[in-house]
Amino acid sequence: MIEPACTAISIARQCELVGLARSSYYYQTVGESEDNVQLMRLVDEQYTRTPFYGIKRMTAWLQTQGYTVNHKRVARLMRTMGLEAIYPKPHLSQPGATQQKYPYLLRGLTVDHVNQVWSTDITYIRLARGFLYLVAILDWFSRYVLAWSVSITLDTSFCLQALEAALQLAHPEIFNSDQGVQFTSAEFTRRLQSADIRISWDGRGRALDNIFVERVRRCALIPLVGGVQHHWSKGD
Repeated sequence: MIEPACTAISIARQCELVGLARSSYYYQTVGESEDNVQLMRLVDEQYTRTPFYGIKRMTAWLQTQGYTVNHKRVARLMRTMGLEAIYPKPHLSQPGATQQKYPYLLRGLTVDHVNQVWSTDITYIRLARGFLYLVAILDWFSRYVLAWSVSITLDTSFCLQALEAALQLAHPEIFNSDQGVQFTSAEFTRRLQSADIRISWDGRGRALDNIFVERVRRCALIPLVGGVQHHWSKGD
């Protein structure tokens, strides 16, 4: 609503008219410093090797690498990256708020053909100055990456984008996911129901069901060709 090129009304007056503080208009978000980005890279690499490292052990490890950091700084960086030490604890999985619940359908199921079970999960990709979130949809039997999409935010829309792209190729019998808010949202579940796909949600103790997506992130370089979406062939 503010027009900086307007010479008839000053920016200060325009802000006053729309009820906006001038400081808010001029505010520019500040990203992570180069030092913090480097620390986050190191934390991510070490967390890959030792996911049981918490804040104190990660801080001690960084100090052995010659970095002067305290536990408060490491805690903030790990929180920003969404990293937490893996250890047995109660209430491990907190589902999204939803009235409709779907059972876990894969217990005891033999997956023996293509398009029997699809799975999805969200992970992140490191960039030079930040992170992108990646959602991928895979076929359990073939490990085929049907579709993926990336986003700078954890909203539902990029998950729906990947789902729509995957459904252009085929339709599964069962679609399995965790109980994150993206996958338990009404928009996502309605799309699966409209395609007559049975919905399966992970419960407690099923943290490894969607580990294939994390392997995609850690073992593959993603060619962002012509946009944020790409369909991989089985040999990619």
